[in-house]
Amino acid sequence: MQKSVKGCVKIIYFCEKYFMLKKCYSNFLIECGTDEAGRGCLAGPVTAAAVILQSPNFILTKEEKKLEKLLFKSINDSKQLSEKKRFELRPIIENLFDFSYIHINNDEIDEINILNASMKAMQESILNLKTQPEYIIVDGNRPLNGKLGMKQTNGKIFSAEEIEILKSIPNSSIIKGDANFLSIAAASVLAKTYRDDFMDKIHEEFPMYNWKKNKGYPTKEHREAIRKYGITKYHRKTFRLLPEQLTLDL
Repeated sequence: MQKSVKGCVKIIYFCEKYFMLKKCYSNFLIECGTDEAGRGCLAGPVTAAAVILQSPNFILTKEEKKLEKLLFKSINDSKQLSEKKRFELRPIIENLFDFSYIHINNDEIDEINILNASMKAMQESILNLKTQPEYIIVDGNRPLNGKLGMKQTNGKIFSAEEIEILKSIPNSSIIKGDANFLSIAAASVLAKTYRDDFMDKIHEEFPMYNWKKNKGYPTKEHREAIRKYGITKYHRKTFRLLPEQLTLDL
């Protein structure tokens, strides 16, 4: 195992490949990573999570340090992990670190569009952390605060104080950040598993779409069910739900 001068870089063995995930991006101690899941789905929410790995408030026991080491050896972008592994890692992340997650439902997605909804979900998850971060790293190439204080009828409306808090925290957007930084990878795991839980729950209400398996993504099976049964209250009406769709009859 190698370390950088700052002690942030670790070589991690996973799935017969080596991944280099860094524990920190900035020189700030209280750094938060955030990521989202479900942006490309036809139904259900977009879900975001935020995770802080270290803070003066975090004092880990000897056993917790062992768990942390195990976590850092196992974690990677949630898309590279099996469903079983993601759910095994989630309680470790939750027990060791400051975390938060949020769902933005399909009605709000339809109102403000999926890109704005994805960023807003990450903003909300950051505001819900117990500790205010000194720096934020975001998965992707879009600025975290590109849109703040949007006028909308669905979902949370940020207060002036909350907008100022978000504006005051320096941040960076990092392409493939979930495959390079531990805090974003941890947030990716939380966002994916909590969204999966949501889709499993609403699957019981509408089992014909098989959301327990496809999680709302545009699979052939999902689109065939839309063609046969129509749409539900959980579908994103502004999305192209069927390949041949030009307009949607409501």
